[in-house]
Amino acid sequence: MTEQRFRRQNVVERPIIMDKNSKTNYETRANIIKAIAHPSRLFIVEKLSEEPRCVCELTEMIGADPSTVSKHLGILKNAGIISDEKRGTSVYYRLEARCILKFIGCIEAVIEQNITKQALSLGHQPSTKQE
Repeated sequence: MTEQRFRRQNVVERPIIMDKNSKTNYETRANIIKAIAHPSRLFIVEKLSEEPRCVCELTEMIGADPSTVSKHLGILKNAGIISDEKRGTSVYYRLEARCILKFIGCIEAVIEQNITKQALSLGHQPSTKQE
């Protein structure tokens, strides 16, 4: 019995290496995260979570030219985060992947955690949110 334990303890485990399939899966995930990794695109996601909007509304809200906003919308659409629908002469966009809001909520929690840690390291009491 002690010999079995000895063998188990001395077994050299091979390191886990990312195979081609898992690498592809991680790259796909990273591409979706990259799609929202811009302030204007985060803003667009937030506004589309409220209601569908046309390019003209988003352009005015962001304060950028229509071609720039259209490029951002294309990136979000290609990632499967939003979808579009033609209504007359306008194209309206809506948030398709509402679960992305949970991810953004997680980001907000990390920001709060970082602020609290920083305040504590400086000897300050972190402020509490009033609800």
